[in-house]
Amino acid sequence: MDINEEKELIRSVEAGEWKSATEFESKRRELVDAAKKTAIKDYRINIRISKRDVEALKTKAMEEGIPYQTLVTSILHKYVTGNLKEVS
Repeated sequence: MDINEEKELIRSVEAGEWKSATEFESKRRELVDAAKKTAIKDYRINIRISKRDVEALKTKAMEEGIPYQTLVTSILHKYVTGNLKEVS
């Protein structure tokens, strides 16, 4: 955020353009519960994969700053939920 964006934000708050969220606590609890359910890792699988692919996954994960197992889990989750899109 640059200085102009910060000034605009301050101006809009001071002008009363912002309103408190209604039912904030119930929405927060709902989102926390959904995140906990998504994060549950209660099943282990074993797969055979080429060394080249594992090294590529480790490299990508290192670039993202996450463990490679987390990257693999994320990729699989995105695939099964229909959120993994093929780049043309």
